[in-house]
Amino acid sequence: MTHSLQYLLDKAVNGERLSPEEGLELLQSADLLALGQAADAVCRRLHPEPYRTYNIDRNINYSNICAAVCDFCAFYRKSSDPDAYVLPREGIFQKIEETIALGGDQILLQGGLHPSLRLEWYEELLRDIKTRFPQINIHGFSAPEIWHFHKLNKLPLREVLRRLKEAGLGSLPGGGAEILVDRVRKAITVNKCLTEEWLEVHRTWHELGGKSTCTMMFGHVETLADRIETLEQLRQLQDETGGFTAFICWTFQPENTDLAHIPPAGAFEYLKTQAVSRLYLDNIPNIQSSWVTQGPKIGQLALLFGANDMGSLMIEENVVAAAGTVYYLTLEEIRNAIRELGYIPRQRNVFYEYIDPEPAESPPDRQWWRRPVHLPVV
Repeated sequence: MTHSLQYLLDKAVNGERLSPEEGLELLQSADLLALGQAADAVCRRLHPEPYRTYNIDRNINYSNICAAVCDFCAFYRKSSDPDAYVLPREGIFQKIEETIALGGDQILLQGGLHPSLRLEWYEELLRDIKTRFPQINIHGFSAPEIWHFHKLNKLPLREVLRRLKEAGLGSLPGGGAEILVDRVRKAITVNKCLTEEWLEVHRTWHELGGKSTCTMMFGHVETLADRIETLEQLRQLQDETGGFTAFICWTFQPENTDLAHIPPAGAFEYLKTQAVSRLYLDNIPNIQSSWVTQGPKIGQLALLFGANDMGSLMIEENVVAAAGTVYYLTLEEIRNAIRELGYIPRQRNVFYEYIDPEPAESPPDRQWWRRPVHLPVV
């Protein structure tokens, strides 16, 4: 390890803020083990509790009709396509009932940029769900969807978000961020919000008292500097609003997309990028593993590379699955993955509040997180 790399890792571990240039230097490093150990040290400093968390929710894609054209998406359809759909209310209700029966407290409600559904349709949908299932949090509508509602309905963004919140929207997902660099966004998508518009949706939601997650999908046409620029944009907005609860990153899944010629980024790149994200995002409290795209073993290993959360049971997932990547874990497999690392699994909600009873179990080794971690070579 170079002297410079050790200095930067020590700086981050001690809670000092990294500059974009320093973040890029870390991302350019091939010393995966050193990055992972530093990210784990930061994670333990932020989360000294003996717990690692997960949640139970379901992705409900209310429609696959989308006016945007994204080269990386295998899910969207045009209105005229034979397999285009808008889910009926009863179908949505059935999916929510199944989620509650499995112990879930939330649905992730997302669709495409539908060219004709008005804001009133979405308000009615939210009210219908909350009337029937008041206990369910609706984690709904990506920033590109919200921006589309704003443009299609010719209403101020703040009014759109206020009306959705009053109708029952509980929190915003971080989808649609991909890479927050306009050059990259313009290269891989058409008719979709740009960087400042994505940020403005979350900024306005936070100003209305809402919370949201933030994301990064990498491993396509972006550079390493573009990844750091994305993290910097998120960090700056978090400094301003404090509204992000968690960050999730995952690798682009090229199969069945217009970018299928791009070799998929592997586990090394995923773990490295997540570790640097934990070191760089000093003001975002939680990092989620992405076992849905990486598989169970790498998803588990992510808990040693800066993540403190295994993400969702993911009762249903359609968008990533359409691109050919399908990993499924049972609830017990998620809980065991956490236990195998010496932590106690806890169920949480989107606000990272524990929603399960205080566990009686204790970690296998209460000294586990005080010892240096010897990470396996990936």
